[in-house]
Amino acid sequence: MIGDLSSDTQAVFEWVSALPWLVLALVAVPLLIIAKKLNAYPTWMWMGLLLVSLLASLLTIVNSHLILLVAIVDGVLAAIVVLDLIFLCWSTADGLRATREIARTASIGKPLAYQLTLENKTFTTIRGAIRDDLPEHFRGEPDQHALKLPQLARVTLGRRITPLRRGAFQLEKVYVNALSMLGFWRRFVEIPVESRLNVYPDMKQLSDYALLARTNRLSLIGVRRTRRIGQDSDFERLRDYSRDDNYRHIDWRSTARRRKLTVRQFQSDQSQRLIFLLDCGRMMTNERAGYSLLDHSLNAALMLAYVALHQGDSVGMLCFSDKIHAYIPPRGGKNQMNRLIQAGFDQFPRLVESRYDEAFLYLSNHCKRRSLVMLTTNLIDEVNSAQVVDYLGNISGRHLPVGVLLRDRQMFDAADHPEGERENMLRAAAAADILCWRDQVIRDLTHRGVLVVDTFPDELTAPLVNQYLEIKAKHLL
Repeated sequence: MIGDLSSDTQAVFEWVSALPWLVLALVAVPLLIIAKKLNAYPTWMWMGLLLVSLLASLLTIVNSHLILLVAIVDGVLAAIVVLDLIFLCWSTADGLRATREIARTASIGKPLAYQLTLENKTFTTIRGAIRDDLPEHFRGEPDQHALKLPQLARVTLGRRITPLRRGAFQLEKVYVNALSMLGFWRRFVEIPVESRLNVYPDMKQLSDYALLARTNRLSLIGVRRTRRIGQDSDFERLRDYSRDDNYRHIDWRSTARRRKLTVRQFQSDQSQRLIFLLDCGRMMTNERAGYSLLDHSLNAALMLAYVALHQGDSVGMLCFSDKIHAYIPPRGGKNQMNRLIQAGFDQFPRLVESRYDEAFLYLSNHCKRRSLVMLTTNLIDEVNSAQVVDYLGNISGRHLPVGVLLRDRQMFDAADHPEGERENMLRAAAAADILCWRDQVIRDLTHRGVLVVDTFPDELTAPLVNQYLEIKAKHLL
């Protein structure tokens, strides 16, 4: 009888000893479930609460009279945590407003500065961090901002983002990581802020070219002066004399009047036509310096289009892969540059086989007049190279074809450095064999009357502009 009574007493004592933990579990588990639905999560401060409860439970083993006191302490702690969560959710429920002041357009690879404003309409101070919604292929500086926003106040943050891909993007939200007043909870708040951003190819190079052209310093970007065969007879304007000008073009009357050497500038042949054929197929998916071959090609094409339009020529563009994606008929004028940019900024390389037959058939049906046709592609295998040679060679009499062939720098580096282990020598031999085949393809194009620009993709702009200026100087078109 006495043994049964002692065993019952021990069971009751064990149950009562576990009471603080039961109270904490009964409160904590539902609380965590509710917090997850409210997008709130406990912080490391919870570890302090659990440690306090653990120490209090250990005291009940030494002194059983402290059980009721420990249960009260656990209840108070649970109430504090619940009230902290309620106050955090109430203060961030509908009291935060965000706005984003950002331009509608950006250039690929160029940092864009903008402002992010957060307004606190509650009567509590919001602490934590704030970050903006960045699409994939974007880099933000800084990644997030520390936040301490007093009641009924606003803060404006300066940010910089760098787009690493062209296209149309949507910035939809601003994320606030709010810390509760006592620090037991963090709540992630999503504030809808929609902004549209169109990322275009590198437009800064156009302004750089215009600046260097005005100061006769185009050699700094690799554009060389080309001596014209024959003379252009149409007078365009008077300008200051520069070192490379022909002394026979000096206007002595204007020089005497202005007391500064002045030359007559003559305009070149006008209304010639230039059409870009941009391959958007699998050959253009390789990357160099963080950008695809199509990105480099589009940047160089827009640069040349800018130069040609200022020369008075008409410029068009045809983007294709396994089908025709975009076609801009050749036109002149300032608005044509915007049409070319709009047609090309959302074109991406696709993992499909390019249909050169459809591209050249479309060109033949829509372009009847003689034009300078520039096909930009990458030679990988014999199948696509044979098509490039055939189709460019077939239009040689009707148009002036130019094949813009992009080099693989890794292939050239491997062929130039055969030293080292046996594996490196075999790699160099294979690369040299491919380059010999590629050189034969270039000779075949030249024999068919096709002009060739053979260069690395990240160095394409200057050779392309130089080829165009040479064609204009020799009156080949």
